[in-house]
Amino acid sequence: MSMTGGVLAAASALSGAAASTPGGSGDEPPVTVPRDPAREAARRELAKRMYHENDPGLLQRALDAFWEWLGRLLAKAASATPGGSLGLLVVILCVIAALAALWWRLGTPRRGPASAAPLFDERPRTAAEHRAAAEAHAAQGHWNQAVQERMRTIVRSLEERALLDVRPGRTADEAAAEAGRTLPGHADRLRAAARHFDDVTYGGRTSDQQAYRNIAGLDSDLERARPALTNAAARDEATG
Repeated sequence: MSMTGGVLAAASALSGAAASTPGGSGDEPPVTVPRDPAREAARRELAKRMYHENDPGLLQRALDAFWEWLGRLLAKAASATPGGSLGLLVVILCVIAALAALWWRLGTPRRGPASAAPLFDERPRTAAEHRAAAEAHAAQGHWNQAVQERMRTIVRSLEERALLDVRPGRTADEAAAEAGRTLPGHADRLRAAARHFDDVTYGGRTSDQQAYRNIAGLDSDLERARPALTNAAARDEATG
């Protein structure tokens, strides 16, 4: 039964009560129901479950209230914006476009500090082991893991050749900076490789095949590279 039907039923019940008389004689004045009992009777009638079967649920009422609030908010914003609703729409589209351009320019936000974690976080492995792991990841198209293992290969190889001191807890940036002083001809590529390692390891970036090839090429070039001699070492070598 609808709420309107309930109201009519309550009104009908009250009308019948008001028209009834104690003796049932039509000559006697009708007995009227006082206002408060009549209101209470109507409230009890309308409180019956049959009148509320089609009422919206709690979630629907909450959504209706939210959309009503949002509508009032947009109406106020439109009234305060030059051009009304069209002007407000233009402003919203401009803000969305600016945010999209910023996201495209900067990419996924990096978590900092980017280089706070050590380069090696597992049991010590040789450069050959890291290189084999990198190739296995590359064969499966897992470029992030391949880049990580190839960067570890570079650092471990330099340590094995005594071009870097073995130092637990060293970060990729620190290793690149130290190796760049020993191998200045490769300093820029070492820094770029360390930054890419940080991006895919701590910054949430995604690597690709070309990035892996670049780091793998650096690894191959470093295997053939000779360290830069200090002035004193150069003099000693020149004099035999």
